[in-house]
Amino acid sequence: MTTAVVAAVYNRRIFDAHRAPLQRIAERSGAQPQHLAKKVGERSPAQIRRALLAWFRASARALPWRGSGDPYAVWVSEIMLQQTQVATVIPYYQRFMAAFPSVTCLAQASLERVLELWSGLGYYRRARYLHQAAQVIAQEHAGEIPEDYDGIRGLPGIGDYTAKAVLSIAFNQPYAALDGNVARVVARLGRLQGNLHQPRFRLAVEAVLAQMLSHKAPGNFNQALMELGQTVCLPRGPRCPVCPLAKWCAGSRGGNPEAYPLPRPRRAAESHHLAVALLRRGNKVAMVRGLTDGLLNDLWNFPSTFGRSSAKALGNLREKLAALLGNDPKVRTRHDVPLQSKPAAEFRHNITFRAIQGRIYPATLSRIPRSPSLHWFDLSKLPQAAISQLARKVVQKVEDGIATPKSKQKG
Repeated sequence: MTTAVVAAVYNRRIFDAHRAPLQRIAERSGAQPQHLAKKVGERSPAQIRRALLAWFRASARALPWRGSGDPYAVWVSEIMLQQTQVATVIPYYQRFMAAFPSVTCLAQASLERVLELWSGLGYYRRARYLHQAAQVIAQEHAGEIPEDYDGIRGLPGIGDYTAKAVLSIAFNQPYAALDGNVARVVARLGRLQGNLHQPRFRLAVEAVLAQMLSHKAPGNFNQALMELGQTVCLPRGPRCPVCPLAKWCAGSRGGNPEAYPLPRPRRAAESHHLAVALLRRGNKVAMVRGLTDGLLNDLWNFPSTFGRSSAKALGNLREKLAALLGNDPKVRTRHDVPLQSKPAAEFRHNITFRAIQGRIYPATLSRIPRSPSLHWFDLSKLPQAAISQLARKVVQKVEDGIATPKSKQKG
C-alpha cells in the first residue's frame, strides 16, 4: 500500500475508535445522534461539509500560524487563542515566536522571560503551563510534540479541545475539536437546546460533529467551523445572508438564530475595594509578586490589598506594608508607612467575577527600604516587565500624572 493509503486507513481507525463509543454514550444519554445528524439539515452532512470547506478555501483569513505545518506553531496559537480574540493574539504570537522559535528554545527560557512576553494577554496560567509543557516535551519526547491523543493530552495545560485541535491541524488526524464557536454553529444548524456546560448538549454536538467531520482534511474542517463562528455565525447579529450554511440552518430559517445555544450560567459579579500602594523613590517604584488573595501570583504588581470598604482596604494595605518592611528598623508599625490618607487616583478593573474599584495611595521615600519581598523597577522599563494588566492601569495613571507627597525624611 502507498503511504497515502496507509495514512487513510490509520486515520479511519482513529475516527471509528472514537466515534463508536461517543455514539453509544450519546444514545444512553438520550441525545440520539442519528436523529440529530438529520436535524442539522435537510441534506446530508456531506453536502454541508463540502460547502463549509469550499467557503473556507475562498474566505480563510491569512493568519500567521496558518499554513506552516509546524505543530509547535499550531500549539502556541491554540493556547493563546483560548478566551482571547484573534486580533489581540496576533502581535503577541509574533513576538513570542520570534523569541522562542522552537519547543527547545521555549523550554530553555526562564519563566520570567515567558511571562514578560505574555504580559497583557491575560490568563497567565496558560503561559506557565505552556512553559512547563515545553520542558516536558524537551525532556521526555526529544523535543517533538506527541502525535497521539494520550501523549499530547498528558502535557500540562492541554485539555481535550487543544489536543484534538493540534492533532487535526498539525497531524491531519480525524478529531473534531469542540469549542464555543463550533458549538454555536452546530446548535444553530439543528436548533439544539442547551449550552456546553450541560453534558447532554455537549454529547449531542459531538455526535453531529462525528457525522460531519472530514476524514481527508480534519484540520481544515475544524478551522473552517471555528472561522465561521468567529466571523459569520456571531453570538449577536449573525451574518446569515453571507453564511455558506444558511440554506441548511434551522436556526436561521426559524428567524431566531441568536436563541441557540442557550447562554451559560455566569457567576454574579462581586464588588471589591482594592487599595494600591505607589511606593516611589525618584524614577523607581516598588513591586511585589502577586496581587492579593492568591491572584496573579506569577506577575509583578504594586503592593495591594482588598477590603470590604475603601477604608478597610487602606488599613489592610498599611498592615501589609508594615509586614513587607518588617526587616527595616525604621518601620515598626503600620503608621510608619508614609502613605497618603486620600487616594491620588482611582480605576476600575475586572478579574473573572470580581468587579474591582481600585484606589492608588502614593508615598515618596527618601531611600529604598530593605525588604526581600520588594523589587524596585525603573518606571521606564515597567511596560516590558512581567506585570499584570491591573498594574498596567496603575502605570498609566502614573504616566497621566499622579501627584506624590514630598518625603519628610532625610538621608
